[in-house]
Amino acid sequence: MSFESLAISRKNASKELAQLAEDHMKHDLLQSDRDALNSAAQKFGTFTTVGSLVGLGLGAVLAFRVRSARAVYFKAFRAMEKPTHVQFAGGRTEPIPDITPLLKPTTLGDFAAYMLFSAGGLFLGGELGLLSGSYAAKRSITSDPESKARIEKAFRAFKADVLRREISRLEGQSSSDVDMFLD
Repeated sequence: MSFESLAISRKNASKELAQLAEDHMKHDLLQSDRDALNSAAQKFGTFTTVGSLVGLGLGAVLAFRVRSARAVYFKAFRAMEKPTHVQFAGGRTEPIPDITPLLKPTTLGDFAAYMLFSAGGLFLGGELGLLSGSYAAKRSITSDPESKARIEKAFRAFKADVLRREISRLEGQSSSDVDMFLD
């Protein structure tokens, strides 16, 4: 699992594409459209960050509750009367080992609980923040129909430029990669 799989750490694919997008933003959109896109991007990032932090906090709280419940169960187990011997039908008795020290909560177990619950909360909260942020950003962009149309037109032009660059990059490569499979 890479660090990029967490919603809070996802970045743009490349600087070249970012520059191309910036050029389209400058030439194809009005200032109000650029402001709406920047506001939507900030909403998206804010929702993702807040979701990740809330998830991290909830994971830590859940880990604390699980840890306290384990400690309470251990105290109750330690205080109750446990059998010390087992008597079989033939009359033979065998001692039962005391497993109380094996059930005692450990620092390693507490650390693992905090790490796993916090990581799960970070992942879940980040992804929920990502989804709600994308919905909020979409709502803010689509609130003005004329602006939405201009943004969609600029995005189509950007996409066409990206595809043209990909085609020229692919055509510029030698065909030796393909020949390798045809032999």
